[in-house]
Amino acid sequence: MLDFLKKRRRERIRAQPFPPEWLAIIQRNVPMYARLSEPDRDELLRRVLVFIAEKSFEGAGGLEMTDEVRVTIAAQACVLLLRLDDDDYYPALRSIVVYPAAYKAPRAVRTGEVVREDDAVHLGESWGHGAVVLSWNSARQGAADPRDGKNVILHEFAHQLDQEDGAADGTPELDRLALYAPWARVLSEHYLALRKAARTGRKTLLDQYGATNEAEFFAVASECFFERPVQLRARHPELYEELSSYYGQDPAAEMAPGGQPAT
Repeated sequence: MLDFLKKRRRERIRAQPFPPEWLAIIQRNVPMYARLSEPDRDELLRRVLVFIAEKSFEGAGGLEMTDEVRVTIAAQACVLLLRLDDDDYYPALRSIVVYPAAYKAPRAVRTGEVVREDDAVHLGESWGHGAVVLSWNSARQGAADPRDGKNVILHEFAHQLDQEDGAADGTPELDRLALYAPWARVLSEHYLALRKAARTGRKTLLDQYGATNEAEFFAVASECFFERPVQLRARHPELYEELSSYYGQDPAAEMAPGGQPAT
């Protein structure tokens, strides 16, 4: 009964006219929107309506929450969801907390048997118990250049997808059991190759922060998949195919050979 009511509520939300001022924000702040097909653009807008209706946005560190912040973040978070299950609106996520710029958060540091706490500077975090935290400056800058392979919103919301099965391990929930073996092989091979490159100082297409662990690798690979898809497909075709199969999208096909939106 609850699922039925949720579905009906979302149908009503999706049927609402999309506010023109919100569309102007997306066109201005999310260049990735321009490369989508017309059906995908419409679906993205429908999903943004639901996302904003269901999630709580909170300003922190003096940031005043505005429609520009909400819509810019929601649009990019929903790019990841375009072809995923209709019921998948980051079900564990309740709130998005936004700071004006990079912020400090405590972390535990172990030295031998001694554990101490210090403050680390963050651009974003994804928590498995219902929150994403973002720096607005970083979020806005990452969205502005859709070809640099760095996008903190895509990164942190990819973590949310990874965490939906209860584990932050670089493997989100896949549609069929048979998909897990090829996913594990391809992602593991590329993760280990990135770790080796990071140790030897070799330049890589993927951000070497992805060598931290498997969860960070999936988030970094997702950033690259959506922001530098042509290069990723050319240099790492197996990785591209696994991500394309998971997300149900083929962003390289939407781009001209030079990395510009296809006309």
